[in-house]
Amino acid sequence: MTVHPPVVGHCDELLHALGAFRASAHVTQRWGDRLAAVLSGGGRLLAAGNGGSAAQAQHLTAELVGRYRDDRPPFSAIALHADTSSTTAIANDYGVDEVFARQVRAHGREGDVLMLLSTSGASANLLSAADAARTAGLRVWALTGCAPNPLMAGSDESLCVDAPSTATVQELHLVAVHMICAAFDAALERGARGARGAGHAAQRKRR
Repeated sequence: MTVHPPVVGHCDELLHALGAFRASAHVTQRWGDRLAAVLSGGGRLLAAGNGGSAAQAQHLTAELVGRYRDDRPPFSAIALHADTSSTTAIANDYGVDEVFARQVRAHGREGDVLMLLSTSGASANLLSAADAARTAGLRVWALTGCAPNPLMAGSDESLCVDAPSTATVQELHLVAVHMICAAFDAALERGARGARGAGHAAQRKRR
């Protein structure tokens, strides 16, 4: 069977972009560590995107409420676009640019994290959400396409994927989501080991 150049070319493009993206592992490590501290302390992750990026955002929240690899307690994470009744009501009453910002003001608390995913980095409703989050004291992280872009500038931290096509950017966003989850679980395990070690030390002292 003949495999046409555009098909294998997609794999080549992804492979090339992944090599450069690997250098961003420290960002996903930092985000996973920070997210573990926030969520285990009772905080919350809010996430949003449009279209394919909405699916990626919901993938992240599902991994946190459910699990990534090993069994662990559930954590509070909300994909803002998934509440269709609220989203459509806000769009109808306040306009599409407010669909995420209004939910951020409703659900976000100081110290929480807002994760925004956008291949263009220019979606007006995500920029409005970032503004609302910063006003409310949330930390704003952005996963975007090529830098520079408006969402990168409007966030506290960003991870920008340098790739020529939207499809490849989205695929690497999913890689980033899984890297964040891996770092999150590892940070939780380190915390659990530390707590167990402190408990054993306290028992030895009592003896």
